[in-house]
Amino acid sequence: MAAAVARPLDIPSRSPTPAHPQLTLNTSTRGTPIAVPNKHIPYSSPGPIPKYGPTSPLTPEYSPPGDVGSRFASPLSPADSDSLISKSPPVYAISAASLAEAVEQLATQPLPDPSAVFPWLHGLHADNQIQLSFFLARKKALRKAPKCLRSLTIVKVGGNLSVSKLKGAILAEELLLPTDANNLPSLQDADPRFGFSVRNFQIQACKLATISDLVVYGDDSTPREDVEALARSLSHAQQTWKQRLDPDDSGHFSTFAVTDAFSVFEQSHPELVAINSKGKSTGKVMDFFVQERIEMCTLSKASEIAPNVWLGPTPNARSLCPAMFDPKENRYDICIEACDFAKMPDEKALEQIEDALKEPHLAGHEINMEFPSSGSVAVPAFVDVETGKILLMCKWIHKMANGSKRTAGDSEKLQKGHKILIHCADGYTETSLLALAYFMYAEGLSAYDAWLRLHCEKDRNFFAYPTDKSILESVEASLVQASPKAPKGGAIVVRPAAMERMDGSLPSRILPYMYLGNLLHAQNPKMLQELGITHVLSVGEAIKWPEEETKKWGKENLLYIDKVQDNGIDPLTHEFGRCLEFIGEDFVFYPIKL
Repeated sequence: MAAAVARPLDIPSRSPTPAHPQLTLNTSTRGTPIAVPNKHIPYSSPGPIPKYGPTSPLTPEYSPPGDVGSRFASPLSPADSDSLISKSPPVYAISAASLAEAVEQLATQPLPDPSAVFPWLHGLHADNQIQLSFFLARKKALRKAPKCLRSLTIVKVGGNLSVSKLKGAILAEELLLPTDANNLPSLQDADPRFGFSVRNFQIQACKLATISDLVVYGDDSTPREDVEALARSLSHAQQTWKQRLDPDDSGHFSTFAVTDAFSVFEQSHPELVAINSKGKSTGKVMDFFVQERIEMCTLSKASEIAPNVWLGPTPNARSLCPAMFDPKENRYDICIEACDFAKMPDEKALEQIEDALKEPHLAGHEINMEFPSSGSVAVPAFVDVETGKILLMCKWIHKMANGSKRTAGDSEKLQKGHKILIHCADGYTETSLLALAYFMYAEGLSAYDAWLRLHCEKDRNFFAYPTDKSILESVEASLVQASPKAPKGGAIVVRPAAMERMDGSLPSRILPYMYLGNLLHAQNPKMLQELGITHVLSVGEAIKWPEEETKKWGKENLLYIDKVQDNGIDPLTHEFGRCLEFIGEDFVFYPIKL
């Protein structure tokens, strides 16, 4: 199930951010385990095993049909016999211009119907009974490679894709097993033998290679004989694979060795070059790994959440995206790292850090300390002593950040505040517990208001676990009442019903006007309103709101896509038109500037 929620363009434009905090930039050099994002999210079942037959609500529209269509023609097939380099196994020569033509021709082909390539691409090992029973319902013919699909796999010699990388290129290690006892290469059997998954993205390059023309190239320093040797290995492996698993397939695929130097691609076909010979990204090829890194750097860029208190990535992580960070502006006096195995500092430890800050020989140096990461504190173990330590930490950070008045003789002198960074490797996944606690204390906010204001006003994306929510609710009254912004006579904390329905996370803003969330988010209309959301699109799960709430929003602003589960079987493509029409009805799409 997925819920997409939309809001009007009333917030500053920003780069899109990932829907889920999945990427961690590992910068630790201490040898301790690295915090794992989403480590406390429970396993979510993909749903019941579908029942295909006349009584199933998924039949006939959602039953996976057999293969349809036939493979489209390719300029690489049949291969020109005049360009034959090796007869046994057959390897053909190909120029940079011919490869560019083949890539362009492939890009213009329409995608096949999903039912024609899935569940084959999910991975269907003959011994994996769980996977087979879920996807096939005893239709063994669907284990065969689809006849409608022809792909192109580009393989680089040398084991290094950080330089001289063509569009979509992979390494031979992703396809070939080590040579067998007869010193003959073979393709990997990518289908997982054990376990169950409706994703298995990691196997798809190898799967597609079995129905691909294969092209091998090297950089300018790679000997021609190395390119041809790898091409012969791949040709032999693919022929063996075809004879073993699908001897009746009439499709024919060829293996090629590029005869031109890589510099020819750079000069004459730059649209194919993802990373040039100097190791720099050209920006001419959409590379999802690079794009994800750019978005993660944008997402995690340090920003000030309270006077002199910043939230962002571990300083060493800044080198991964140096353009995102100004070294003159990002110098800190105190760096507080959120990590799984840290203990909450006590009063003595904080006093020692204060003393260190006064040492003349440490002037200009960052003082480093630790605090428990989000999700690392078990709620049953969280007792009054720990509650007091969170309040103590927040008071100390406020004191360090804002300075203090010190008496010197008969006069008072204001001690300058220190610049403080609360950080973790990816910039937001592990810091949420301390960041939210301090924001509650510094601003005198309830947990619910802190959640919303840190996101809406401070423009921070963060990820909090259900355990964080429980802990912050337990210290809520103490933090608010002790806050420097608390009114005289104390503050009364009111916990809205919307907070009770939160799991700790907010939906993720993936475009300036669009959020991606889960069912729990979609079932919390009050929280959605607080975020400025006005439309809700729910896929696979009905939104169950009170009738008066539905009337207030307007039924025309809610769209439910039925009979679609996130199970790897039900197709969504036939619903794209209705979804896009709903999303585009009231919103204008603007290009995102990175």
